[in-house]
Amino acid sequence: MDINIEKLEKLLEVGTYADIRINHGESNHIILKDGKIDEISSGAGGGVAVRVLYKNAWGFATSNVIDLKEIENLINKAYKMAKVSNEYTDKEVILKEVKAVVDKVKPKAKINPKDVNIDEKKEFVLLAHENMFGDKVVSTSVSYSDAVGYSLFMNSEGTRIESERMRTIMYLTAVAKDGTLQYASERVGGDGFEVIKNANIENIAKSAKERAIRLLYAKPCPKGKFKVILDPELTGVFIHEAVGHASEADLVLQNDSVFKDKIGEKVGSEYVTVIDSPEVEGFGSYKYDDEGVKGRETIIIENGILKNFLHTRETAGRLNMEVTGNARAEGLNRPIVRMSNTFIKPGDWDFEELLEDTKDGIFLKGSRGGQVDTGKGLFQFSAVEAFLIENGELTTPLKDAGLSGEILNILYNVDAVTKEFKLSVGYCGKNGQSVPVGDGGGSIRTIAILS
Repeated sequence: MDINIEKLEKLLEVGTYADIRINHGESNHIILKDGKIDEISSGAGGGVAVRVLYKNAWGFATSNVIDLKEIENLINKAYKMAKVSNEYTDKEVILKEVKAVVDKVKPKAKINPKDVNIDEKKEFVLLAHENMFGDKVVSTSVSYSDAVGYSLFMNSEGTRIESERMRTIMYLTAVAKDGTLQYASERVGGDGFEVIKNANIENIAKSAKERAIRLLYAKPCPKGKFKVILDPELTGVFIHEAVGHASEADLVLQNDSVFKDKIGEKVGSEYVTVIDSPEVEGFGSYKYDDEGVKGRETIIIENGILKNFLHTRETAGRLNMEVTGNARAEGLNRPIVRMSNTFIKPGDWDFEELLEDTKDGIFLKGSRGGQVDTGKGLFQFSAVEAFLIENGELTTPLKDAGLSGEILNILYNVDAVTKEFKLSVGYCGKNGQSVPVGDGGGSIRTIAILS
């Protein structure tokens, strides 16, 4: 990409503030169904996104054409939009001040997926199928994807960040049949192709197979109020959906968060410390967000006390709080408040000790999604599987375990967190945008309603 940086800097001298993001990249996909390659595809693309702030209104414009003349047209277009919009707004836009940064960011990956032959990628996909299929497993699907890209961020304050990025991810699903059908999934992902090579795909595939078969013969989960232990995956989903989203400052400003006006107040037990950090190694890691702000650890809840929200520069300005580096955008979309790696801080318990101490209850494992009302503070999730805890031991396998209740009640009832630290791999959707995230921590014990 040949763009004159000095000319770009000159073009950005417009309005109250302006920034530009230029992205381009390549991706590869392999889809296998029941042992046969269903699709192998690749693609390339990119474009330009421009934002201009004029007093108290934004203008935003994008294009898939990357050249200086097109960028100049986009900036003029965004500037005109901002000027017109400013006449009709009654809100004040304050961007929290940050230091200008000039940096080049290289990925930490050891193996660029571009350097890996397609045949080697296919071998891992087929290996996953071979270790899932058979016995009661009648159908499998494996999806592999990788992406390598370059981005340039510049703003009118002097920040210029060039970044190389890469992502690699594989999804595995096994479907078992014996009268009824049950399915189980696993996923593994990270930056470079080494996450696939080092992941022990055979064991991951066998784990999916064994779970799908186990669910065929599992008993229905009992309903009612129980003492429960949530594994790191389900804990992570709860923390992400029920706590993380409720702490996103744009939702707070929209009066759509149970945490509104609760900074400094108790929202959970002393065992609850929730952190969002793009600095830890996870699928949601990055050095700078899409406003050029350096990502950092943000303690959302500390020992049960709500400490911070997650911010863009604008939400931090409007609430007069510190920036957190959580402005993220998918592709050429507008940056909005998004999580990175969100987790509950590990505690002091070994898992086996926690089981023994619990005596009787239910262990909930994995997540099949759910719903959260961040404004009312209500949630409903489905676990992949569950087990009875009897006399401090895991016994009967269970299925169809649903977890529901009030966010704050669950947080107040947490009385133990294990030493484990595991982050799941996935994507989070919000306002039509999907970005890579990690979530997890340790296992937690609380009291919940199973439905």
